[in-house]
Amino acid sequence: MLAEILSDTLSDRDFEVHLAYDGIQALEAVRKDSFDVIVSDIMMPHLDGYSLAKKLRSEGYNSPILFLTARSSTEDVVKGFEAGGNDFLKKPFAIDELIVRIKALAGRVQLSGNSQTIYQIGRYEFFPTAKLLKVDQCEIILPAREAEVLLRLCRDSGRTVNSSALLKELWGDDNYFNLRSLNVYITRLRNHFKSDPGVEIESIRGIGYKLNC
Repeated sequence: MLAEILSDTLSDRDFEVHLAYDGIQALEAVRKDSFDVIVSDIMMPHLDGYSLAKKLRSEGYNSPILFLTARSSTEDVVKGFEAGGNDFLKKPFAIDELIVRIKALAGRVQLSGNSQTIYQIGRYEFFPTAKLLKVDQCEIILPAREAEVLLRLCRDSGRTVNSSALLKELWGDDNYFNLRSLNVYITRLRNHFKSDPGVEIESIRGIGYKLNC
């Protein structure tokens, strides 16, 4: 069973793992204890992954959720993010890729670059290490992957960031499934910058994205 294999493998890599065999068990486990990351299949007995994520978010649980799924349509990706998911990993996958994504979501992987750098984006300030975006009196804590995407746009502000290169760097693969995830993160970042019309994340058709500010 995949869940048991992953549990054993992650335990061997020094992760502390709590295994749940269905959505109801997972929901009860999260209610009783705190977890750095929740790794959930989409198709589960009793309560599917999307429903689990919605339930947890409605109850105020903020632990990052990584979905494991064989689905790759745009609708599935969007549905997962809307339910409260933070990342997707398409089956089949390499265990090393799963570990990298878990560490990123748990904040165990530091954003690369100068930790003291603060980026000015129009009226906003972006603190990469803290994953913090500030404007006026508002502070937004960004998910790790969202902060990574923004950091790479900031480093090349005014220049086009190639989507394929960005996907390979952050996701390890530039497949269609990961591209849909990147597009969702770009949409989220655009929403964060609505307070300043002078900030734009421009889509360069067929190539990538460019941060203008």
